[in-house]
Amino acid sequence: MNKNDYITLFNSVNPDLFEREDIKKLPDNAFFEEMLLSLDEFDVHKYKKSFDDNISFGFYDGSFDELKEAIAAVDKDWLKIFHEDTRVFCGFYNDNIASFCIVEDMGIHTIDGRRLKIGGPGCVGTVPEYRNKGIGLTMIKCVTLFLKREGYDYSYIHYTGVAPWYEKLGYKTIIKWNKNGIV
Repeated sequence: MNKNDYITLFNSVNPDLFEREDIKKLPDNAFFEEMLLSLDEFDVHKYKKSFDDNISFGFYDGSFDELKEAIAAVDKDWLKIFHEDTRVFCGFYNDNIASFCIVEDMGIHTIDGRRLKIGGPGCVGTVPEYRNKGIGLTMIKCVTLFLKREGYDYSYIHYTGVAPWYEKLGYKTIIKWNKNGIV
């Protein structure tokens, strides 16, 4: 894909992004990245972290109230995004939510005549007391592998300010933007 393909994909995945009120209210000096990883090129061995048996990963099937507590500990504004039927993947410490993300199906997008199935993790968060242990990034690695196994062509990271963190798994920045548009 080239720059024009990335812009086409960005606009297809994020229609009318710059018309949203929450985006218009962002500070002028706040910049964000859109990132992409071809799942054909995903190297599951690129990032490796070992954990004791007290760390596990999987889709969340517990109490929605417990999930909301974890979300609120990371970003209270995200509470309006998560619903009881949202597909959420977590990293757990002794069965407590340590990290979480939405597993998004972003649909089929036609780029340069190719139909591409796009998915990705969204609203990625780690509860403060579990940060800097590798749980969150390992969770994203698990989600990326899940998407590959489910037949997605690309994993897409939307609206992030921590590109170097995702780069550890092979994600690449394709677009940078602020509230005024693509830069």
